[in-house]
Amino acid sequence: MNATNTFDFIIVGAGSAGCVLANHLSADRRFTVLLIEAGKMSHPLTPVPISFSRFIDNPKVNWCYGSEPEPVMAQRSIPVPRGRMLGGSSAINGLVYVRGQPLDYNNWAQLGNRGWSFDDVLPIFQRMENYEPGADEWRRQGGPLHVSEVA
Repeated sequence: MNATNTFDFIIVGAGSAGCVLANHLSADRRFTVLLIEAGKMSHPLTPVPISFSRFIDNPKVNWCYGSEPEPVMAQRSIPVPRGRMLGGSSAINGLVYVRGQPLDYNNWAQLGNRGWSFDDVLPIFQRMENYEPGADEWRRQGGPLHVSEVA
Protein backbone atom coordinates (compact mmCIF):
# COMPACT_ATOMS: atom_id res chain seq x y z
CA MET A 1 0.00 0.00 0.00
CA ASN A 2 1.08 3.55 -0.49
CA ALA A 3 1.33 6.11 2.31
CA THR A 4 -2.18 7.53 1.81
CA ASN A 5 -3.98 4.34 0.76
CA THR A 6 -5.35 6.20 -2.25
CA PHE A 7 -4.88 5.02 -5.81
CA ASP A 8 -5.46 6.35 -9.28
CA PHE A 9 -6.69 2.95 -10.45
CA ILE A 10 -8.17 0.02 -8.53
CA ILE A 11 -8.42 -3.22 -10.48
CA VAL A 12 -10.55 -5.99 -9.01
CA GLY A 13 -9.46 -9.42 -10.19
CA ALA A 14 -5.92 -10.55 -10.95
CA GLY A 15 -6.86 -12.76 -13.86
CA SER A 16 -5.15 -12.44 -17.22
CA ALA A 17 -6.82 -9.15 -18.16
CA GLY A 18 -6.47 -7.60 -14.70
CA CYS A 19 -2.76 -8.42 -14.51
CA VAL A 20 -2.07 -7.09 -18.01
CA LEU A 21 -3.99 -3.90 -17.30
CA ALA A 22 -2.23 -3.38 -13.95
CA ASN A 23 1.14 -3.92 -15.64
CA HIS A 24 0.43 -1.37 -18.36
CA LEU A 25 -0.98 1.26 -16.01
CA SER A 26 1.81 0.88 -13.44
CA ALA A 27 4.44 1.33 -16.17
CA ASP A 28 3.55 5.03 -16.05
CA ARG A 29 5.10 6.24 -12.79
CA ARG A 30 2.56 9.08 -12.56
CA PHE A 31 -0.12 6.58 -11.57
CA THR A 32 -0.63 4.41 -8.54
CA VAL A 33 -2.38 1.10 -9.10
CA LEU A 34 -3.98 -1.34 -6.67
CA LEU A 35 -4.63 -4.87 -7.95
CA ILE A 36 -6.99 -6.89 -5.74
CA GLU A 37 -7.39 -10.67 -5.95
CA ALA A 38 -9.72 -12.71 -3.72
CA GLY A 39 -7.78 -15.93 -4.11
CA LYS A 40 -4.30 -17.23 -3.51
CA MET A 41 -1.07 -16.01 -5.07
CA SER A 42 -0.43 -19.38 -6.70
CA HIS A 43 -0.74 -23.14 -6.33
CA PRO A 44 2.14 -25.59 -6.70
CA LEU A 45 0.25 -27.58 -9.36
CA THR A 46 -0.56 -24.62 -11.62
CA PRO A 47 2.48 -25.18 -13.91
CA VAL A 48 1.61 -28.87 -14.39
CA PRO A 49 -0.75 -29.17 -17.42
CA ILE A 50 -2.46 -32.40 -16.36
CA SER A 51 -3.22 -31.03 -12.89
CA PHE A 52 -6.14 -28.84 -14.00
CA SER A 53 -8.53 -31.62 -12.95
CA ARG A 54 -7.40 -31.08 -9.35
CA PHE A 55 -8.81 -27.54 -9.49
CA ILE A 56 -12.33 -28.37 -10.72
CA ASP A 57 -13.89 -28.70 -7.26
CA ASN A 58 -11.29 -26.90 -5.13
CA PRO A 59 -12.91 -23.77 -3.63
CA LYS A 60 -9.50 -22.41 -2.62
CA VAL A 61 -8.61 -21.80 -6.29
CA ASN A 62 -11.97 -22.08 -8.09
CA TRP A 63 -15.19 -20.14 -7.52
CA CYS A 64 -16.98 -23.46 -8.26
CA TYR A 65 -19.82 -21.95 -10.25
CA GLY A 66 -22.31 -24.20 -11.95
CA SER A 67 -24.97 -23.87 -14.60
CA GLU A 68 -28.61 -23.76 -13.70
CA PRO A 69 -30.15 -27.24 -13.46
CA GLU A 70 -31.76 -28.17 -16.77
CA PRO A 71 -34.87 -30.34 -17.14
CA VAL A 72 -33.44 -31.94 -20.31
CA MET A 73 -30.42 -33.00 -18.25
CA ALA A 74 -32.37 -34.61 -15.42
CA GLN A 75 -31.99 -31.36 -13.41
CA ARG A 76 -28.20 -31.70 -13.40
CA SER A 77 -25.91 -28.70 -13.13
CA ILE A 78 -22.70 -28.52 -15.17
CA PRO A 79 -19.56 -27.20 -13.44
CA VAL A 80 -18.33 -23.85 -14.77
CA PRO A 81 -14.79 -23.49 -13.38
CA ARG A 82 -13.64 -19.91 -12.79
CA GLY A 83 -10.19 -19.28 -11.35
CA ARG A 84 -9.81 -17.76 -7.91
CA MET A 85 -6.08 -17.03 -7.76
CA LEU A 86 -3.41 -14.91 -9.39
CA GLY A 87 -3.91 -15.54 -13.10
CA GLY A 88 -7.64 -16.18 -12.74
CA SER A 89 -9.15 -18.88 -14.92
CA SER A 90 -5.96 -19.00 -16.98
CA ALA A 91 -4.24 -20.42 -13.90
CA ILE A 92 -6.56 -23.43 -13.79
CA ASN A 93 -7.08 -24.21 -17.49
CA GLY A 94 -4.25 -26.69 -17.99
CA LEU A 95 -1.91 -24.09 -19.55
CA VAL A 96 -3.98 -23.86 -22.74
CA TYR A 97 -3.62 -20.71 -24.88
CA VAL A 98 -6.32 -20.22 -27.50
CA ARG A 99 -7.12 -17.23 -29.67
CA GLY A 100 -10.66 -16.59 -30.78
CA GLN A 101 -11.75 -17.59 -34.26
CA PRO A 102 -11.15 -14.95 -36.98
CA LEU A 103 -14.83 -15.09 -37.98
CA ASP A 104 -15.89 -14.06 -34.46
CA TYR A 105 -13.69 -10.95 -34.52
CA ASN A 106 -14.87 -10.09 -38.03
CA ASN A 107 -18.50 -10.44 -36.95
CA TRP A 108 -17.89 -8.00 -34.07
CA ALA A 109 -16.39 -5.52 -36.52
CA GLN A 110 -19.35 -5.92 -38.90
CA LEU A 111 -21.66 -5.06 -35.99
CA GLY A 112 -19.96 -1.67 -35.80
CA ASN A 113 -17.12 -2.39 -33.39
CA ARG A 114 -14.29 -0.69 -35.24
CA GLY A 115 -10.85 -2.02 -34.40
CA TRP A 116 -12.10 -5.53 -33.60
CA SER A 117 -11.70 -7.30 -36.94
CA PHE A 118 -9.24 -10.18 -37.00
CA ASP A 119 -6.82 -8.08 -39.06
CA ASP A 120 -7.03 -5.40 -36.34
CA VAL A 121 -6.42 -7.70 -33.36
CA LEU A 122 -3.83 -10.03 -34.95
CA PRO A 123 -0.93 -7.57 -34.46
CA ILE A 124 -1.91 -7.21 -30.80
CA PHE A 125 -1.82 -10.98 -30.30
CA GLN A 126 1.51 -11.10 -32.09
CA ARG A 127 3.04 -8.41 -29.84
CA MET A 128 2.00 -10.42 -26.77
CA GLU A 129 3.47 -13.72 -27.91
CA ASN A 130 6.86 -15.33 -27.67
CA TYR A 131 6.22 -18.34 -29.89
CA GLU A 132 8.75 -21.04 -29.03
CA PRO A 133 9.06 -22.84 -32.40
CA GLY A 134 9.83 -19.48 -34.02
CA ALA A 135 7.98 -16.66 -35.73
CA ASP A 136 5.80 -17.43 -38.73
CA GLU A 137 2.94 -15.81 -40.63
CA TRP A 138 0.62 -15.93 -37.60
CA ARG A 139 2.94 -15.94 -34.58
CA ARG A 140 5.81 -13.78 -33.36
CA GLN A 141 8.62 -13.87 -30.84
CA GLY A 142 9.74 -11.39 -28.20
CA GLY A 143 6.49 -10.84 -26.32
CA PRO A 144 5.93 -11.56 -22.62
CA LEU A 145 3.58 -14.54 -23.20
CA HIS A 146 5.46 -17.77 -23.88
CA VAL A 147 3.51 -19.98 -26.29
CA SER A 148 4.60 -23.41 -27.49
CA GLU A 149 3.19 -26.36 -29.38
CA VAL A 150 1.31 -29.13 -27.59
CA ALA A 151 3.79 -31.84 -26.65
